[in-house]
Amino acid sequence: MNYLLLSPEMFLAEGGIARIMRLYLKALGETAGPAGRVDSLVLNDRAERDGRLGRYTNERLGEHLGCGRSKLRFIGQAIRLGRRADILVCGHLHHLAIAHLAALFNPRLKYYLVAHGIEVWRPYSLLEKRALSGASRILAVSEYTRHQLLRFHPGLDPARVVVVPNTLDPYFSARDGVVPSAIPVAGPRLLTVSRLLSTDTYKGVDTLIEAMPRVRREFPLARLRVIGTGDDAPRLQALAARLGVTGAVDFLGAVSDELLRAEYAACDLFALPSRKEGFGLVYLEAMTYGKPCLGARAGGAPEVINDTVGALAEYGNIADIAAAVADLMRHPRDSEIVRRHADSFAFPAFVRRLAVALS
Repeated sequence: MNYLLLSPEMFLAEGGIARIMRLYLKALGETAGPAGRVDSLVLNDRAERDGRLGRYTNERLGEHLGCGRSKLRFIGQAIRLGRRADILVCGHLHHLAIAHLAALFNPRLKYYLVAHGIEVWRPYSLLEKRALSGASRILAVSEYTRHQLLRFHPGLDPARVVVVPNTLDPYFSARDGVVPSAIPVAGPRLLTVSRLLSTDTYKGVDTLIEAMPRVRREFPLARLRVIGTGDDAPRLQALAARLGVTGAVDFLGAVSDELLRAEYAACDLFALPSRKEGFGLVYLEAMTYGKPCLGARAGGAPEVINDTVGALAEYGNIADIAAAVADLMRHPRDSEIVRRHADSFAFPAFVRRLAVALS
């Protein structure tokens, strides 16, 4: 089987979509078969190959091209590579019209869409509806995303929208070796990892900061560690200052994989009370370290977090968020149960689910 994978980005950024597209590339290589081939086309990545590519490919890899944000090159290469593909996997709704176009140049080509979350939780244009209707299947990362997609496009056959949950990167594991030490911090340690963008305030980092005064009343030494960058960071820092918790909130910015592993290993709980998580890879990453997770009772988070591995709070409800943090501090979850829950989303299971969905 010959595959073509279209990705918005893969190695240029460290967001959830970029990370999951690496794993789609790896999974397709493992399902292509002895005579199969996998070509990879990435819109935003640079033309030169990233040194990490070898982790996510095997001898089935054909061409791997970065288009340096050139949409014209992306379209042209998609048509060219699509001529020799049997199956095209499109990594974002914004590019599905290009997949549809590639199929016009190759009538035997079947194309599939990976539906991540908020990009499909909205009304669609006529062009998007046409491209969605032409897809052989749509792979939704959660049941919530599947429901939203069918809600906004009721004309779709529900049987063609299947759930393929995201997976853990086998190279990002707490069990792969020695985890470096994080900076020592006295008292309970909360960790959040998120983009800090003014367009993504739904992530709920501000509500975590707003909850810290309540958390500190019961746990005076509690600290919140914030990993991530973006134009909203100054507002969040000002919010911490206004609430008098500047000394209890550490903004770490962008960090290396090694430091990220260290922060996961050192925290007492991971928290991201987001309103619009399609799935939430960061929850699974924290769970591989046996860490309980706090999420919002919204989006796809309840499909990843249950009472045995964490807690859910009402989005934007500061008192509820603080109470959930206190509950997790007072009643720690069993770290081995948390790890086993993460294992249910392990990469081999993802490969099997994807192979079935593409059959």
